Amino acid sequence: MGEEAKPAKAAAQARRSLFDGGLAALRGLLARPLASYYLLISSAGLLLVIGLTMVFSATGPRDIADDGNAFAALAKQGMFAAIGLVAFWVCQRLPASTFRALARPVLGISIAVLLFLNGLNALAAVRGVTVVHLGPIQNDKLWLHIGSIQVQPSEFLKLGLILWAADVIARKGPTLNQWRELAMPLFPVVALLFLLVGYEDLGTMLILLAIVVGLLWAAGVRMRVFASLSLVGLVGIGGLIAAASGTGSEGEGGNYRFARLLTFFNPPTNCADSGCYQGIQARYAIDNGGWFGVGLGEGRLKWNWLPAADNDFIFAVIAEELGVMGCVVVLALFGVIAYTGLRIARRINDPFRRLVAAALTTWLVAQALVNIGGVVGLIPITGVPLPFISDGGSALVANLAGVGILASFARAEPDAARALHARPPARWVRLLWAPLPPMPSAPAASRPAVPAAGRATRERAGVSGERRR
Repeated sequence: MGEEAKPAKAAAQARRSLFDGGLAALRGLLARPLASYYLLISSAGLLLVIGLTMVFSATGPRDIADDGNAFAALAKQGMFAAIGLVAFWVCQRLPASTFRALARPVLGISIAVLLFLNGLNALAAVRGVTVVHLGPIQNDKLWLHIGSIQVQPSEFLKLGLILWAADVIARKGPTLNQWRELAMPLFPVVALLFLLVGYEDLGTMLILLAIVVGLLWAAGVRMRVFASLSLVGLVGIGGLIAAASGTGSEGEGGNYRFARLLTFFNPPTNCADSGCYQGIQARYAIDNGGWFGVGLGEGRLKWNWLPAADNDFIFAVIAEELGVMGCVVVLALFGVIAYTGLRIARRINDPFRRLVAAALTTWLVAQALVNIGGVVGLIPITGVPLPFISDGGSALVANLAGVGILASFARAEPDAARALHARPPARWVRLLWAPLPPMPSAPAASRPAVPAAGRATRERAGVSGERRR
């Protein structure tokens, strides 16, 4: 019996040593100076590739039926991806001082455009029409059309809020735990944004709320402040749900938000004419996909069965065509972004950059969880896009710009900055505008100590010099 147990024991030891070796190799890779930077751009890049592929798969049949060009939506999304990559490149080369200087202009312009859009929506409601035209400009509830360009101001509002709020909180410093310092000017501006966004788009308002919570958590605000904010937030969300009227995204009349909430907790037997239709169709797609999916491009529910298959419910298309394995890959990539963003925030000494990194990570991860949770039925449907993957130009450009800001902070980590300064820049770096991050100052404990004999010699030399003078 003992002889038979030896091979099993040897196999177990071999497996254990292999696991330990793999774990040591992973720790070695994560200990490299630029590990955060490469983890961030690789995970975001893979999500972008998956997004372009799935947008083509979800829109190809519809575009063929419309004008015979299966690549119409892919070409448009690819154009916005190119713009977003330019924004990523510029943002990752900018210093923190530039982001602080841009905080107020970005937030102010986003609020102005959002006010203009809400004004057009109000004018349309007064006239009893859906769209108001002002030359080449027209409204579409959450979007502003300027000629052939479609812009969603709330996506850039998220970036503006992150930069501005992080700057305000970083300037207040230790006084932030005082209610008066916390309330002005942060709370009035945040309340205004919640009202401007939440009346038409409750899902985006929830993401803004998650961003504010992430900022305050990273700043170390006391728990009683979070309790008070949670109570105020619940009251505000309840008020927005009660005030919702008109027409929802899928044509629901009356108080469509309350109707969606009711159907989530008590789904009707017939979902053909209610707010649960999208959710039921998404569940059919997930069930049809199984573990490994029906194959890329072979999904059936996107053929006018699943509404918003190319944006809000694109995760259901992934589940049907790529199966559970494809969904796990997407979730794992967002997990890498969450780990990397928090790692960057933890390794940065500058309060502003630490707060921005935490808030950007909260934004991307919270929006992904809200979108996926609505698709799989864990939470009510809110209608927010899946970052990097859903069809939508404004969201994609804003997401890539946010990743560029995170990449800038990753390059400015102390070890990363020293590594970048130690090696000669590549030729393409010299040809393009690519400044290096600032060299971190060495802590006092790591500065070379002056020997006692050397100090005595210099002191004697100084005394002799004084006597000669």
